[in-house]
Amino acid sequence: MSWVKIAIIILFAGIVGSLGGFIYWALSDLPEIKTLESYRPIESSVVYSSDGSVLAEFYLQRRKFVPYYQIPDKVKKAFIAIEDQRFYSHPGIDIKGIMRALYRNIKAQGIEEGGSTITQQLTKMLFLKPEKSFIRKIKEAILAIQIEKRYTKDEILGMYLNQAYFGTRAYGIYAAAETYFGKSVNELTVPEIALIAGLQKAPSTNSPFRNPEKAKLRRNIVLKKMYESGFISKEEYEMGLEAPLPTKPHYRKFEAPYFVEYLRQQLEARYGDAIYTSGMKIYSTIDRNMQNIAEQALKKGISDIEKRVKKGVQGAIIAVDLKDGEIKAMVGGTDFWETQFNRATMALRQPGSAFKPFVYALAIKEGFSPEFEILDEPIVFPGSRPNTVWSPKNYDNEYRGYVTLKTAIALSLNTATVRLAHNLGINKIIDFAKQCGIKSNLQPYLPIALGASDVTPLELTLAYAVFATGKRIEPVTYTKIMDSKGMTIEEGGMHYSQRIEVLNPEETEEMRQLLRAVVTSGTAQKAMELKKEVFGKTGTTNDFSDAWFIGFDDTLVVGVWVGRDNHKPIGNKEAGARAALPIWIDFMKGIKR
Repeated sequence: MSWVKIAIIILFAGIVGSLGGFIYWALSDLPEIKTLESYRPIESSVVYSSDGSVLAEFYLQRRKFVPYYQIPDKVKKAFIAIEDQRFYSHPGIDIKGIMRALYRNIKAQGIEEGGSTITQQLTKMLFLKPEKSFIRKIKEAILAIQIEKRYTKDEILGMYLNQAYFGTRAYGIYAAAETYFGKSVNELTVPEIALIAGLQKAPSTNSPFRNPEKAKLRRNIVLKKMYESGFISKEEYEMGLEAPLPTKPHYRKFEAPYFVEYLRQQLEARYGDAIYTSGMKIYSTIDRNMQNIAEQALKKGISDIEKRVKKGVQGAIIAVDLKDGEIKAMVGGTDFWETQFNRATMALRQPGSAFKPFVYALAIKEGFSPEFEILDEPIVFPGSRPNTVWSPKNYDNEYRGYVTLKTAIALSLNTATVRLAHNLGINKIIDFAKQCGIKSNLQPYLPIALGASDVTPLELTLAYAVFATGKRIEPVTYTKIMDSKGMTIEEGGMHYSQRIEVLNPEETEEMRQLLRAVVTSGTAQKAMELKKEVFGKTGTTNDFSDAWFIGFDDTLVVGVWVGRDNHKPIGNKEAGARAALPIWIDFMKGIKR
């Protein structure tokens, strides 16, 4: 053998070896197909009300998984018609399809048709980077063949339809049906299915919201392919061509939005990103009927107030179950979609006279009876700055001499309350308020007895549960959380059983007497129209910038706050009894408990 032949053999062997090494290197990082056995796409979590109605979804990608056997046959056929007509006959790659696409692209002198099968597209979605290269196409083909050997055609099609992106933040066929048509996937008509099937290759370009003409053209191509493949009748095809396009996406404006956002923040702190990706089922405490009534009551109440004063008034309402602390209704403002600031949980406002019950409850706890008398006359204390004095005044500038504690709280007498607070000790009042559940920082000065330190509506409402039951409660926002497979992750919420006794039964009953007197003979007499036994206290700040009513019956404690975000006055004489109490009454009438 001549040296030339030997050189050629060596060169050929080197080329083959190099090529083999290159292919081995290129394919050495192929992913394991068996990971698809645990395939579950990123799935949104769903929040339910206490009656099982959907309130909201938490998601990074709006998606709900649909098992392949639940996907309607015509949906499958639409995608096969437009994406991969030989899907049920090829082994993962379609040589005929590739050659056909190559011919048409050469003839058109551009990329007019792709040769990738549905299985190849699935591998690209799940395993490969979106790069355009020869190596990626090889990997795509090998992975597609491996997938076809391990899974049935319908399983592959199901994974593809659950994984695909359809634009407008809709991932998967279920979300696409909801986003574009406000329907479940089982309710879609033939032209609606065709429109969705036409989106997958270029969701933005073919969007009916951005490019209706292109969307219609693409939809009609899908309809034609379905007809030519024998998947639909001529009549269905012709009727489909005339069907209107959707004009706007069906984004779900979730219900109880202030509560849902409050819940989301809690769950994110507890579970992290899992609440957006793992398909949790979150059963909240919200009573849908009560929530609707609370929203209507606040809307009507603010509207009535704005007929008397300048617009821009805001409000909040919270209803909590006295038995277990479950939040049954929460409204944090007049329009969540305009501003997400939750006044129920985030607004720090002066409670005014709504803070007084803490003074009187401590007096009861210290051994004073509701009939104990205290002097209601002008009184002077040293001011907070040198050489100044502070002299509280009654709202009506009238003074009644010696009055019982019951009368003093019923009429919300300032001087009597401050004199009582001075006798008890302001630090003891602050400690007691903390025991009841007030978490905000309270300033250790006498004006606190009249509500001069900021609190949130939620914490003040929860603290009133002590006056109703003697026990402190913590807010509960959900009762159960399940994973996507229906297994319980957590049951009972975060704060169940944390009920600490603050007042004994006798002290509680005396405190209820005091707050009942506010309704029967005091500042909240308008609540008598409810024709049932209720208890509570009005609250008003000096310049009418905050109006409150916090009250309860035997099952619920409900708090209402009204004010302006800029802390300016609501309007002249817009006190708690006039601005907040009517909202509270409307809510209590509506729930009919």
